[in-house]
Amino acid sequence: MLQSLYIKNFALIDDVEVSFGGGLNIVTGETGSGKSMLIDAVQLALGGRASADYIRSAVTRQ
Repeated sequence: MLQSLYIKNFALIDDVEVSFGGGLNIVTGETGSGKSMLIDAVQLALGGRASADYIRSAVTRQ
């Protein structure tokens, strides 16, 4: 069972850790909150095909 997932430099995600509890886990949120990116990261971790679009580009800060 997947208990936690650490995502770094994935699409628009800089750095996040998601923890899952036992049983059913439901991901909800507003449009644009990143639910699809979370699912894409899980699919990639499970052996799904990667895309160059998933690589987070460098962000310049002023």
